Amino acid sequence: MIDYSKPTAQMLGRWQPFHDGHLALFKEILKKTGQVVIMVRSMPQTDNNPFVFEDIKKRIEEKLKDYVGKFEVIKVPNITNICYGRDVGYKIEEIVLPKEIQEISATKIRQSLKENL
Repeated sequence: MIDYSKPTAQMLGRWQPFHDGHLALFKEILKKTGQVVIMVRSMPQTDNNPFVFEDIKKRIEEKLKDYVGKFEVIKVPNITNICYGRDVGYKIEEIVLPKEIQEISATKIRQSLKENL
């Protein structure tokens, strides 16, 4: 369990599935504050969103087993806009990873999973 009173970074996504690119992103984001909340968008189950929250959370926790206590996975509504007014005490920041990491595709991973069934 993370400490809710400490600065925390956020990752928001569908995580369909959580893959090595997401892991690399997590590691970089973790450096920002020392703990991360991973928000799983609540999505209708489709070919592009085949995994339900419980499966997603389990996969993330397995992938991040070396970081127990440094992250929390929570389900959130289908957030499509992140908006803010004036200086609100946080920033929205893009993390640029190496090209080979950026090119990892959850769509291709889902297609491969279907082919191997």
